Amino acid sequence: MSAFADISATGASTGNRVTNAIAMASRRTGVDFAYLLGQAKIESSLNPTARATTSSARGLYQFVDQSWLAVIDKHGSEYGLGWAADMISRGQNGRYYVADPEMRQQILDLRNHPETASVMAAQHAADNKAYLEQRLGREAEPVDLYLAHFLGVGGASKFLSVHDRAPGAAAASMFPAAARANRSIFYDRSGNPRSFAEIRDRFAAKLQKGVDSIDTGPIQYAAASLPEGAKTVQPADYVRIETQRLANAADVSVRPDPQTARLAYLMLATLGR
Repeated sequence: MSAFADISATGASTGNRVTNAIAMASRRTGVDFAYLLGQAKIESSLNPTARATTSSARGLYQFVDQSWLAVIDKHGSEYGLGWAADMISRGQNGRYYVADPEMRQQILDLRNHPETASVMAAQHAADNKAYLEQRLGREAEPVDLYLAHFLGVGGASKFLSVHDRAPGAAAASMFPAAARANRSIFYDRSGNPRSFAEIRDRFAAKLQKGVDSIDTGPIQYAAASLPEGAKTVQPADYVRIETQRLANAADVSVRPDPQTARLAYLMLATLGR
């Protein structure tokens, strides 16, 4: 059983913990809170341990194994997960792997941890936002980020470039594989192809519906005071503070090693800290 199978948090409902985690991820990355909340609602119904039946997707944001390893490899060190990022390698075929099977599973299990999943989803969205804005020459809106999630950032860039030039054009002919796999998105009930504008508008409405259906309650972490420039996720805050304290010690023999940081992070995450 995964060490993160029980993600209940003392003193707060799972629902409050999830929305608080998303709010903190938004605050720390600058990614729109409503977008992150709506995406999690669509992907997992805000269930931190959701599991797909047809793929390796897990957690609030339904990261598949490869996508999760990729985002941890790229951004883990920024959020107290250097021990995980250091274990991830990329093969000549472009696929990410972890040589130690037990370590690989521990890293993948972090998808079930709301704070970690939320901040990694937010960081991934921030990367997509920067990519899209550079290529589109305009601000990327929340629905554009969801299109990047749906089509991949390259596909979304292509989709939105055409959308901005010719919103009434049919999209299916430009995305035949996606259209075959998602017929209800690219075609209406009568079999008529939907336009770029129609598809984008439907995704925007879907995101908004997801947000409107959620009673977030008080967002405790959104107003939390953070150190200037702080980016670590909540469990890693404890690890970061202790690591910095020990790293400043005169006696190098007491400085923490990656294994210590990993065990501390896993313990705090398991306890719902």
